[in-house]
Amino acid sequence: MPTVEVGDLKDDDFLLDVREDDEWQAGHAEGALHIPISEFVARYGELTEAAPQDGRVHVICRSGGRSAQVTNYLVQRGIDAVNVDGGMQVWAALGRPVVDDKGGAGFVL
Repeated sequence: MPTVEVGDLKDDDFLLDVREDDEWQAGHAEGALHIPISEFVARYGELTEAAPQDGRVHVICRSGGRSAQVTNYLVQRGIDAVNVDGGMQVWAALGRPVVDDKGGAGFVL
C-alpha cells in the first residue's frame, strides 16, 4: 500500500481525515476534508468533488489503520491515494498544527 511519512507532507497537500466526528471536533489538520470511515462509501462523491484533479489524496486517521483501509479502497478505484503513516498522533508529535472544530487549539483524541 502506498504510504507517506507525516514529515514529507507539504502544507498544500490534499488531506482526507477519516476519523469519527468526536475525534475531528477535538482536533484535526486545518484545511483537511473530513469524511468519517463509517460514512465513507455513502459520501464518496464528496471526495471526488473536493479532491484535486490528477492530484494525490493523503488519507489520515488517528494512527494509520482506518486510513489504510480507505487508501486501499481508493487505490482499487484508480485514485492516487496514500496512507499517512502514524496518522494524527505523529502529526501532533511533530508539532504540526492541530485545530478544534471552532478553529482554536485542538488535540488528538
